[in-house]
Amino acid sequence: MKRMKQLVLLIVLYIVGTVCFSTPVNASEALSFSYKVNHPENQQSSDVGYFDLRMKEGQKQTVTIDLTNESDKEIPVTVSLNGAKTNGNGVIEYGPTAIDNDKSLKYDFADIVKAPEEITIPAKSTVPLNLDITMPATSYDGVISGGIQLKQKVDEKAKAKQSGVINEYAFLIGMILSETDTVVEPNLELNKVSAGLNNFRNSVFVNFSNVEPAYLEGLTMDVQISQKGSDAVLYDTKKADMRVAPNSLVDFPVSMNGEKMVPGDYKAHIVASTESKKWEWDEEFTITDEEADKYNKQDVDLTQEQGINWLIVGMIVGGVVLLVLIIFIIVRLMNKGKKKKSKKKK
Repeated sequence: MKRMKQLVLLIVLYIVGTVCFSTPVNASEALSFSYKVNHPENQQSSDVGYFDLRMKEGQKQTVTIDLTNESDKEIPVTVSLNGAKTNGNGVIEYGPTAIDNDKSLKYDFADIVKAPEEITIPAKSTVPLNLDITMPATSYDGVISGGIQLKQKVDEKAKAKQSGVINEYAFLIGMILSETDTVVEPNLELNKVSAGLNNFRNSVFVNFSNVEPAYLEGLTMDVQISQKGSDAVLYDTKKADMRVAPNSLVDFPVSMNGEKMVPGDYKAHIVASTESKKWEWDEEFTITDEEADKYNKQDVDLTQEQGINWLIVGMIVGGVVLLVLIIFIIVRLMNKGKKKKSKKKK
């Protein structure tokens, strides 16, 4: 009888623990290889961990990164070449990203630099990764910049069998290519203002570009959104210390603070500034009925407020009923045991 009680109790604890607690599983470990950037003679900055190369028009050059594997098994590594881009937070991305190239981009880093898509590092060995550079045939002022991503290849079949959160790690090495000492000043241009979703929440996006082949540092964005014909500010945001990559576009979000998106005509007052330069725009835009309806249905804050999630309620009720039923069975078994003992005594 005691064993029966213990078994039932374990079942109850297992069900309660499974329903109430869910811990993500980290199914990956840190990278099992290391790298070393080999600076060539035309490296401009010797004390940095990336390539900063002074090139000539039409020049071809091969540079290397040493990859070291100290483990007892060979390691396959995928190689990805990516032009430098800028996300909505004003952070420069050197890895793979869904951000589009800006129309002002004349030479894409991925077209200038070539490398194998995959390289295998034998056990207890060091191998060079060759990066072949071919500069444009015509002279170029400014910089061409991007990143080399090195990622340990994952066994997709093994990955499919794993559950929970799977962390994947990668190394990113930057590369800057220049030909002249001519100073190119960054310059911003406004593309459009439109409605959308940022992290599944209603927002207004200010889409602008740095149209010059130069980095923009220390940018502050200050945006105010009002209804057309009104000076009352509905939504506003200000963000400092942003960086913008050369010839890249930015989708800067202005949150609607969890409010429902309302169709109509609006205007945006935008000030972008650094310590030495300032850009200012006033842009009108329209939120259509279709857009408002579409984004309101997808806004997670609004959908939580609109009603009860009956699926979750059903799961909770089902769990409670199951728990009550198990407790009922336990009590009944215990009562039967007590009755048998009392009969034996008689």
